[in-house]
Amino acid sequence: MKILVTGGAGFIGSNFLHYALAAHGEDSFVCLDKLTYAGNEETLRPLFGDPRFRFCRGDICDRGAVFSLFERERPDAVVNFAAESHVDRSIDSPEVFMQTNAVGVCVLLEACRAFGGVRFHQVSTDEVYGDLPLSGGEPFTETSPLRPGSPYAASKAAGDLYALAAYRTYRVPVTVSRSSNNYGRFQYPEKLIPLAVSRLLSGEKVPVYGTGENVRDWIAVSDHCRAIDCILRRGKAGEVYNVSAGCEVSNLTLVRRLCRLLGYPEDAYTFVQDRKGHDLRYALSAEKLRALGWAPEVAFGQGLAETAAWYLNNKDWWQPLLKKD
Repeated sequence: MKILVTGGAGFIGSNFLHYALAAHGEDSFVCLDKLTYAGNEETLRPLFGDPRFRFCRGDICDRGAVFSLFERERPDAVVNFAAESHVDRSIDSPEVFMQTNAVGVCVLLEACRAFGGVRFHQVSTDEVYGDLPLSGGEPFTETSPLRPGSPYAASKAAGDLYALAAYRTYRVPVTVSRSSNNYGRFQYPEKLIPLAVSRLLSGEKVPVYGTGENVRDWIAVSDHCRAIDCILRRGKAGEVYNVSAGCEVSNLTLVRRLCRLLGYPEDAYTFVQDRKGHDLRYALSAEKLRALGWAPEVAFGQGLAETAAWYLNNKDWWQPLLKKD
């Protein structure tokens, strides 16, 4: 199978390519990435010598470029990681998010339709469901209503809905996955865990929004990659699958744990003005995905320690990104 991976130079996409090339010796992969500030071609450098891998620079919103790529490569499947994903940036520049996360999905699906109904998997987020109260409230399931609370979440919901509409209207074989917060190597340092590590190593305090009580549901990126692979190969067309390890942690608790792991005082943080429309809590049920045979393998304590160690030992990867935008 030849798989087109869009956004493959980003955090989750690059981890997926490293995983999938090692796991599936019979498959080949084409990476399409615009290389915006969050895309790092160096992350994929170890794959460039593999004859089963090819990198192309391009924008999923560029219809001509996308169709030319499909004509040339004839992929059997597309996994779409390409997205603008930082909530703060979406508050400042919502149009950019709608363009990539909604229009870009439409362009990819039109190409899938034009080239014979290419298998399409949309990688999405738990944020499309909105939030839950800090105490009480059942985890979201795949049938929970969509109530996005940020421009980022709204743009991802738009892409999801168009993908599902393409299945119903055109019978493009589509699946959608909605994941909880990922952590692991290769994450751009604007996100909480690498941001905390970079600030601590620079002798600065870690900024924590509001009171730090907001809760996120965390999963190791390696477990997420295995989940996407499982859905791509075993998922049913037209279906949505939640991806979660069921690990809810408040932002403040997470920052304190990172301080301990890196040998800093637990109070090496400072509260900052809260984010506009800040969602209180995310929690997902992944029972539907587990029924396909998937289960998380990385315990949060182990994964967090390994992630902190990776950023500590790979400053040459992330320090140059602090100056990139």
